[in-house]
Amino acid sequence: MRRTAIPALAVVPLLLVAAPAVAAPAADTPRPVRAVTETASLFDDEAGGDADADDPAIWVHPTDRAGSLVIAAAKNGGLRVYDLRARERQSIATPPAPGPDDEPGRFNNVDLVAGFRLGGRAADLAVVTDRGRDTLRFYRIDPVTRRLTDVTAPDVPFAFSRDQAEVNEQRTAYGLGTFVDADGATYAVVSRRSTPEVGVFRLVERAGRVSYRPVDRLVLPSAFTLPDGTTWSPCTDPGDGPQVEGTVVDPGTGVVYLAQEKVGLWRTRLVGGRFAGAPRPVERVHEYGVPAAFDPEQDDCVTDLSADPGFGGRIAQDVEGLTIHRSGRLTGTLIVSSQGDDTFYTYDRRTNRPTGRFAVVDGRVDGAQECDGAAVTATPLPGFSGGLLVVHDGRNTPETPGGDGEARPDTDFKFVDAGFLRDRR
Repeated sequence: MRRTAIPALAVVPLLLVAAPAVAAPAADTPRPVRAVTETASLFDDEAGGDADADDPAIWVHPTDRAGSLVIAAAKNGGLRVYDLRARERQSIATPPAPGPDDEPGRFNNVDLVAGFRLGGRAADLAVVTDRGRDTLRFYRIDPVTRRLTDVTAPDVPFAFSRDQAEVNEQRTAYGLGTFVDADGATYAVVSRRSTPEVGVFRLVERAGRVSYRPVDRLVLPSAFTLPDGTTWSPCTDPGDGPQVEGTVVDPGTGVVYLAQEKVGLWRTRLVGGRFAGAPRPVERVHEYGVPAAFDPEQDDCVTDLSADPGFGGRIAQDVEGLTIHRSGRLTGTLIVSSQGDDTFYTYDRRTNRPTGRFAVVDGRVDGAQECDGAAVTATPLPGFSGGLLVVHDGRNTPETPGGDGEARPDTDFKFVDAGFLRDRR
């Protein structure tokens, strides 16, 4: 791999003084929705191939809706491809480590690009962040066989790292959102693990394969001046910054939404592949401004909720998956995973006005908890007349015991009819 550094001039400076947080409304009860079906369990242990479900994307077949697919990242377990009945059609392994002391591939997030020019023809691509190798990887989707083929250029650069030693520190490509601008240029908005950095990369063809080059970068704030004049920083692991995972770009407006896990939801815009203006907060996490400190014995942050100054919003940290239900050219709903309370908040796509809250609860299959990623399409599909919403379930039940009698780490994806989003509260 060749070394690629993002030019210093591409960094977008941000003020550390936060805009006023959205006031938290009166407590409400989330609307219960139920999944139609679910994928098979993925087990994050040796017997399960260290597969850990994370982030899905929905590919709608251009001519046969019944042939649509759900493509999902499973971290060390690679990519999993499912049909509309949640049956696995294909499993794609991550790349091996380049050297004996290096990190192997680990797929974190996935998104789609339609109509990318590849080998003189239009191709639909699944784009994946490989956080183990600090690269983007690309898979062409064949509409006839409905199988994915790796079309990643062999010399793709590191997304953020200067060399392999820095890759091994694992401050690497993490969250992902793709975007095609009015001129047909294709971009990926990629966050960097354990930092508040977000980069923009333009996808390019290289001899019939896909590569990319850095275009722009911004760094979200790590410290904030609260309304009472005090300064607050979110608690993270020692040496880490408050990272972004969920990213999504609204194709109708070029607005970029960024989920900074411990802080809240931001919005900015892409113009010509570059960030335009400083990001503005849409809503803060409920824990915004609350004192917290890392406890080495618990290996986690301990939050003092009794000292809550009341400056936060509704979302319970972490802010995770983002997806947009597009009911029209500029109408629809932004969906945000509120991982801390196992719910999803919804916002008007055009105004960002809060419109409700829902939870995927037990029904024909169990509900979804600790959701990382989500994807939605408003296109009616067989079995999903209102469109399809796919959400990650980070704590699948009923539990499956391992050989030691303890519950195996079990995750999967829930398939939900998205028709309820047209009648949101």
